Amino acid sequence: MKASAGQIRAAVDKPDPAVRLYLFHGPDEAGAAELAERLARALGPDAERVDLDMKALREQPGRLADEAASLSLFGGARYVRLSGVEEAAAEAIGLLLGAERAGSPVIAIGPGLKASGKLVKAAIATPAALAFACYVPEGIDAVRLATTVAREHGLRLTGDVPQRLAAAAGGDRAILAREIEKLALYLDAAPERPRDADGDALDAIGADLGDTELFHAIDAVLDGRVAEIGSELAGLGDGVAVPLMRQLSRRLITLAELRSDMDKGASVDDVLERHRVFFREKAATGRALRRWNATQIARAIQRVRETERALMHSGSAGEVLAEAECTAIARAAARARG
Repeated sequence: MKASAGQIRAAVDKPDPAVRLYLFHGPDEAGAAELAERLARALGPDAERVDLDMKALREQPGRLADEAASLSLFGGARYVRLSGVEEAAAEAIGLLLGAERAGSPVIAIGPGLKASGKLVKAAIATPAALAFACYVPEGIDAVRLATTVAREHGLRLTGDVPQRLAAAAGGDRAILAREIEKLALYLDAAPERPRDADGDALDAIGADLGDTELFHAIDAVLDGRVAEIGSELAGLGDGVAVPLMRQLSRRLITLAELRSDMDKGASVDDVLERHRVFFREKAATGRALRRWNATQIARAIQRVRETERALMHSGSAGEVLAEAECTAIARAAARARG
């Protein structure tokens, strides 16, 4: 069954035993991870989690259905989580949906799956599954999401607070949820105890991490200023690892597009003008284009995305992992010559 945004949020907060599979597909992996965490919380703090990867599904397609039918060792709730799901998981998921019984829900996250693919279509076709497409919220959608999540926590956002929260989260639902939870705690808000949240309250919890701070850190990474990475990241504070990786990924993707034009014969100045690069970023972007070639940019994008995925897993090293990756990329930039 295909779920809307409202339906999927309600479904993960109150899981239906009849739903065997929750399939989150689309490019917003952070959003999918946030929904997965909400479902896990709804199952209870003692719920047992079983992780399977694509290698296990390819080698033993029937294992997924077996795991879903198995009882928890501790007698409580249990669920199976699949990350990096690909079309090759179709056989395993088909066996799950066709099994006689399956007591434990399966959460499958497939950022590379297409809505037109067989796996998503199979999930949509059965009431035993919920499929939801996760896209990075931008513009008015991000503002609406901030308002919706806040309402669920008993908060009425006033003034420009929805826009500020959306900007601070950088399109990351998990970061947005965490900041709203902090805001609700600060105001002692709850669904049965609603409170108004204004700009002063937002300032008090320090949620407004702007693009300027991230820009300086990312600029140091792409410039290869290894010695400055530690101090730049320390100045950002805690809880910024995911938005930092996401913004770095976006900058690298932009560089890849600009570099592609250069490789066709355009000069750096022509490319900057043609793509209307913001004046504040022109100098740094020009330096990066002269330093990085297309292969190096592609390799950096892959590394940043892998780091972001790693940060989505509970128990990751968080800021330490992000700093290590930023330092590694900065070292590569120091050696790079376009």
